[in-house]
Parts: sequence; structure tokens; C-alpha cells
Amino acid sequence: MSGRTHAGACPERTCVGCRERAAKTDLLRIVMAAGEGAEDSGKGVRLVPDPRGTLPGRGAYVHPAPVCLDMAVRRRAFLRSYRVRGPLDTTDLSRYVEQAQP
Repeated sequence: MSGRTHAGACPERTCVGCRERAAKTDLLRIVMAAGEGAEDSGKGVRLVPDPRGTLPGRGAYVHPAPVCLDMAVRRRAFLRSYRVRGPLDTTDLSRYVEQAQP
């Protein structure tokens, strides 16, 4: 026996809002929208939800709850995660999280 278990390991990520570790499947991946004049719109960089986890680019993870999303925005966690300056447009993200709530 090698001492290894046969159960697969579940990848973990840290929520940028509450800073708690959780299974990757329990968190919502968020990415920056590509192109389409985000800088020209005046709102800054647009953040979009990536529930399937397939969009290209750097991802940040947050619990799909309004509380964690608000904490992440208030603490400027997305700015640090994506290493950007300026305002972030989180309207699509807020709408998605509100619809996901039961």
C-alpha cells in the first residue's frame, strides 16, 4: 500500500470577499470583459461572471452571495486581484448574483 487515498482531491480557492477557503465548485469565477471599448465607456473595466469557468484570462473567486460581493467591492479586492487601476463596472456581476439567490 502506498498510503494514497483513491478519492480525488477537490481544488480549493479563496473568496476575495470574505477571505474564506472553499471548494472551487462552490465559488463563482469572475473575469474582466475582453475589449469592446471598456475604457471608452467611462465606467472602467467591466467584470463578468464565469459560472462555467471557461472564459480566458485571470479569474477571481467569490461566493455567489451579495454579502461577499459587497465586501469584495468595498475592500477593493478586485482591483488587487486583476492588478488594474480605476473604476470597475460590476453591474453585470451584481445582477447575476441577485438572480442566483433563491
